[in-house]
Amino acid sequence: MNITRRHTLALLGGASAGLFMPAIARANVTEISAHYSMPAIFQPAQEAVLAAFSAKHPEVKVTYVNPTPTYEDGAQLLLRNATTGNMPDVSFQGLNRLRMFAERGIAVDLAPLLAQMGDPAEFGYSKPILGLGFHGGMQAGLPFATSNPISYYNVDLFKKAGLNPDAFPTTWDGVIEHAQKIRALGNGVDGMFFRWPGDDWMFSALLYGHGGRMLNEAETEVAFNGPEGLAALTLLDRFVKEGGMPNYAGTADLQAFAAGQLGMMFRTTAQVRSIANSVGTNFEMRTTTLPVIDPVKGRLPTGGAGAMITTKDAAKQEAAFKFIKFATSAEGTTLMVKNTGYVPCNQIAIDDSKYLGEFYAQNPLFQAATKQVHLMQPWYAFPGQNSVRVTQVMVDNLARIVEQKATPEVVLADMATEVAKLIPRK
Repeated sequence: MNITRRHTLALLGGASAGLFMPAIARANVTEISAHYSMPAIFQPAQEAVLAAFSAKHPEVKVTYVNPTPTYEDGAQLLLRNATTGNMPDVSFQGLNRLRMFAERGIAVDLAPLLAQMGDPAEFGYSKPILGLGFHGGMQAGLPFATSNPISYYNVDLFKKAGLNPDAFPTTWDGVIEHAQKIRALGNGVDGMFFRWPGDDWMFSALLYGHGGRMLNEAETEVAFNGPEGLAALTLLDRFVKEGGMPNYAGTADLQAFAAGQLGMMFRTTAQVRSIANSVGTNFEMRTTTLPVIDPVKGRLPTGGAGAMITTKDAAKQEAAFKFIKFATSAEGTTLMVKNTGYVPCNQIAIDDSKYLGEFYAQNPLFQAATKQVHLMQPWYAFPGQNSVRVTQVMVDNLARIVEQKATPEVVLADMATEVAKLIPRK
């Protein structure tokens, strides 16, 4: 074959084009960083979402950075990073913290980006769903996962204590009575544990369950210091005094439950998957709804996380929105639910049976939270610059009851006084 100079140049040109094309493709990739909290719960879901997103959007590279143990740690991380400029482009924050980031100008308003899509409802973003992320007059985030507190229980211990596992108590009085009988089994078995430390979420479950609220409508005065708040703290006190509730720290209750040493546990539905995996075949575990306090006024807090964009760079904003839009889509929501236990946040995933209908039918452990959706109201976001400190004040005071160092009346008065000093005076 005769190879002329023209052929040689053509061949070399083609080869060089082939060599340079990958570099050109790489140049078109936008890299963004994303942060999330509670990897013990969220890591499998976040990894599944990222893998599915990356397969569909090779033009965006997402790297997870600095996952934090709790929502509170995640909020503190962003507040610190906001002062140094070392911010992740996306952050999955507790729904009750989106308000703070909106008020501080850290969160990017997602409304203009949503408007470019057309009608958000056509993509599964109903008004109630978007409302969970709407704060300070802006769409601070897109809800990624929502939860409510549910009951976990050990069927084997119920049977050993002569209790009917098919008739879980529907009142807290009944729970305390069951706890006493399970604890009477001895051998280090505890009857119950109500997850109180960490934040104000589980306290709000008792407060809302009595029909109470955190602040008044004008958000100028504490409102939890009324009869509903006292009833909530008195119930926590009874869990310790009458139910024999131990003062578990950290994840000690999860370990005790998985080992078959705890009869009933009241925690977020978000942990259904991880708790079931921990229990394995040690015993039969079931979940059910939380006991109702006030059947008319009683409500439950909506926990969970929202996806927030922090980057002000236009190209990164576009890439970040692609990522959080996928994470909160019907497909992303389905991956999140199957890997956690959270309640879905996308209306299409809820309504279209091809996403979660069959899953819920085949996985009864995940159904408890869906039966309480009608009772859910937003996890309260305290106004002002001290919202994180308010939460810590409440946790510290709740500890005094669980440690039996103060009465509910004293704790309520102290907690109200301390919180009142931290909320804005309008």
